[in-house]
Parts: sequence; C-alpha cells; structure tokens
Amino acid sequence: MKVVILAGGKGTRLMPYTTVFPKPLMPIGDQPILELVIKQLKSHHFTDIILGVGHLKELIMAFFNDGSKLGVQIRYSVEDKPLGTAGPLAALRSDIRDTFLVMNGDVLTTLDFTKIVEYHKKNGAIATIALTRRKVKIDYGVPELDEEKNIIGFSEKPELSYFVSMGIYIFEPGILDYIADDQYLDFPDLLKKLMESRQVIKGYISDDYWLDIGRVEDYARANEELDMIYSKLFRK
Repeated sequence: MKVVILAGGKGTRLMPYTTVFPKPLMPIGDQPILELVIKQLKSHHFTDIILGVGHLKELIMAFFNDGSKLGVQIRYSVEDKPLGTAGPLAALRSDIRDTFLVMNGDVLTTLDFTKIVEYHKKNGAIATIALTRRKVKIDYGVPELDEEKNIIGFSEKPELSYFVSMGIYIFEPGILDYIADDQYLDFPDLLKKLMESRQVIKGYISDDYWLDIGRVEDYARANEELDMIYSKLFRK
C-alpha cells in the first residue's frame, strides 16, 4: 500500500529555522522529524513511500535518497509551485491504483495505521480522516443568548471539547477525480467537494499519542519530551 508524505511546505510557523532548512529535516534529538515518521510507518510495514517535496527539496532528496538506508522505497513528487495540501496529489494520478495513505511529514503519532485502514475499508468510505480530541479552557465567563439577546445561560470559564484532524488520511483513488491538475487545493476544500457529491467520508477517532510539530512551541515540546516520544513511537 502506497503512502504519500506531504513534505513540500515552507514551514512558515517555524521561521526563522526553516528559512534555509526544510522543516522535515528539523531534528528531534539526533534524528530529523521525517526520519522518525518514516521509521514509524516502517514499523507498521508501510514501505512504499512517495515524498511530496517543494521547498528546499534538494536537501530532503539528498538526505533520504531512495530510502534504502531506512529499509523503505522512496520516490519523489516535485511541486514546482505551491498547490496546497491536496493539490499535489493530482500529479500521482498514474501511480495510484488502490487505497492509499496520505499524511503530513511533521506528525509524530502512535496511531495504528493498520487499524485505520481496516476501519476505512469496512465502512466503504472514499475518505477516512484520523481525529483526536482536544480541550480548550476559556478564561472568561461565557453567556448564552437567545434571539432577543436575553441571557438564558452562563458558564464560568468553561472547557470546550472538539475533534481535530491528525493530518492523516486514508483515500480511495476516486478522490483524484475531484482534484484538477496543476491547481491549488487544500484538504478542507477537497472534503467539501466530496460532501457535495454525497461521498462517504468517515472519521476515525483515536486516543493515541499525537504531536503536530507545526509551531516553535511544538518543536520545543518535542525535544523536551524526547525520551517519552521515542518510547511511545517504537515500543514493542
């Protein structure tokens, strides 16, 4: 089963680090983020990998080469201009013939990739999105109003709970019919197209460890929690 790892972004939220250094090569301890991601995929027997690259692609390609040093096969899909998160998938039309996994190249997770694929196929979905729950504490009193602006409820510093995407997707090849060649498209817009066409999209709720290294504080946290991350990612 093919895995597409999106590693072509500029990593603007991690600037100035990513000005001359691609985010996928930012080190967590003594290993780049993307190396940890690939090792985690390999531990679940996913070894056919396509790296979508763009920003500072030469550095990424020089580091990983064909993937043989990590025991996987790596090919590259080069993005010559920004195409969003979903747009680059159009270039893979001739390579994708079956169910495939897509994920961001800056996600560390203990998600069981085998189980999410099984869930996806069991439900006959064209797309399945890995979800995790997040909670946010509101530091203010929050009123509830009716249509006439009467206060009908009041919560003091409530905690809100919601689901967020883990940046991991299982797709059927049919989603490529909704992505035009060489046009910018993000995943939310792709999902809207699928919903408008009444396609089945499932959410896979996970309580597994998950860290999206998109911001400076997330990167700092990853390095602070280094030993715990390694033990979680590669526990037997």
